[in-house]
Amino acid sequence: MIAFLLAQTIAITGGTVYPVSGPKIENATVLIRDGRIAAVGTSVAVPAGATRIDASGKWVTPGFLDGAGQMGLREISAVNNTNESSVSGDPVAASFNVLEGINPASTLIAVNRIEGITTTLAVPNGSLILGQAVLIDLDGRTIEAMRVKSPAAMVADLSEGSKDAGGGSRAGVAQRLRQVLNDAREYGTRRADFRRNQIQNLSASAADLEALQPVLRGELPLLVIANRRSDIETALRIAKEYKLKLILAGVAEGWMIPDEIAAAGVPVLVEPLDNIPSYDALGIRYENAPLLAKGGVKIALMETATENTRDLRQEAGNAVASGMTWDQALRAVTLTPAEIFGVADRYGSLEAGKIANVVVWTGDPFEFSTGVDHVFIRGRDIPLRSRQTELLERYRTLPPKY
Repeated sequence: MIAFLLAQTIAITGGTVYPVSGPKIENATVLIRDGRIAAVGTSVAVPAGATRIDASGKWVTPGFLDGAGQMGLREISAVNNTNESSVSGDPVAASFNVLEGINPASTLIAVNRIEGITTTLAVPNGSLILGQAVLIDLDGRTIEAMRVKSPAAMVADLSEGSKDAGGGSRAGVAQRLRQVLNDAREYGTRRADFRRNQIQNLSASAADLEALQPVLRGELPLLVIANRRSDIETALRIAKEYKLKLILAGVAEGWMIPDEIAAAGVPVLVEPLDNIPSYDALGIRYENAPLLAKGGVKIALMETATENTRDLRQEAGNAVASGMTWDQALRAVTLTPAEIFGVADRYGSLEAGKIANVVVWTGDPFEFSTGVDHVFIRGRDIPLRSRQTELLERYRTLPPKY
């Protein structure tokens, strides 16, 4: 039975296909075989015995990829026993990888995937250096089945949330981060001396310093949370000093310095629904995402509220309403995040050979009235059921009163 399902061929026919890597294709077919996209176009031959899905009048896109949240790592944010995204103790937790804390049976997974979210970044919580984020697909009975990339990024915090790690000062946070990076450099060249205790005391454990080696080599990106303009500039400065592969997240005041961010070649993750000022971002505004895009910054959209990761399409719709083009917004929730996290060879667009994460929509996915007809993850047609739909069905008809 399992072998049959893996070998299943599915043809999504007659829809308007948005490959993202190229222009939309009217009345097209997306052919899925063995969990991957076999062909896309208007003249695709459908093999005998293939399962046909009529998408006439519907829109077909890649599954959406969200670069934020703690999917599978938490159920209820206020209930500590349901949270697996952080380790207590030292604010330097570079060796902490969240992968084995993920619960494939999390009720939040089904709630969000049936609305078009097929892949998410599971991000650690903490202070200063939070740990290693992993990229997962929202289907699979085991962690191995869900894993897309682990680690996908090392996460650090230069926002107001990390001030305690610097003794209550942003300058102290930057100083501490530089100290850890310097010590990681020294550890990388003097491991033997470290093991023989013939080296000065370093600012982090051997495990954490070892985990930072791929970051220093530019092999693993450092995802830095920063919202205030000055914090963004600090992150850019540190990345240049240490030749790091930087990703910026939050970037609420990024619209003030798009040229600097673009010149550094640094991609950003942004929430277009945010516009409430705080001391961390007095200059926040709805137009942040379109202004960054206009300035030439590579931009992906994100939804940090894990329970409502499905709101990513609303984030995209608001970005369009604020000035992004529709095509830019679609790319910002599909191919661009796949590029940022180094999986664009497998994810993010509808092309032959890529993983078959595909969504069939009743219309424009960025419109409130649009529904989801089918969600495919790795070629599997996901049942459009969740705890919420089951509760709806259970209580749709109430029993008569006695």
